[in-house]
Amino acid sequence: MQIDWHRAINDILDKKLSCPRCGSLEDEVLVGYLRTPEAAEWAPLCEGCTHRENCDSRKFVLLCQDCATAARLRGRRVSEEGFMLALLDECRRNLDETLDYLADYWREDLDIDPAEMDKRLEEVDPDLFKEENTWRRFLEEQYLKIHGWYREHRRPVPNAGWRSEYIEDVVALGYPSLLGD
Repeated sequence: MQIDWHRAINDILDKKLSCPRCGSLEDEVLVGYLRTPEAAEWAPLCEGCTHRENCDSRKFVLLCQDCATAARLRGRRVSEEGFMLALLDECRRNLDETLDYLADYWREDLDIDPAEMDKRLEEVDPDLFKEENTWRRFLEEQYLKIHGWYREHRRPVPNAGWRSEYIEDVVALGYPSLLGD
């Protein structure tokens, strides 16, 4: 008898989630938010962030029960599919916020001359635009990975219409998107 070790290992690890803090494999993890700078190491969407040190922003994390207790994470218990749904929702929320920022909110952060209020961010502060656009691109890449997971597992993408609405908003602002046209 010949054993297909690749398949055997995949069957054993199927639907397991790895705790990014301790590396343990779990059937369920806790997902929630932390503001501590070290939480950036455990936050899947913080990989694309350039401001990880001393960051007190709200970070979406997943941790095993023991690590969640140690880090004081007040989260909810989820399986692999629940984690993917939570990650998808968080990615969408971040993409919507990024679009809002590119469209209008940057004006609140920058002390600009009232005569420049009709200009676009890339005209007023090209470096800030590049940083924000790089972040948006990273989030779009993550969205595509999550979307791919749903396809690979033959599950319908929840709220599939969000993607077309997002793309319409991006195109209306005059920016390209990895999510389509």
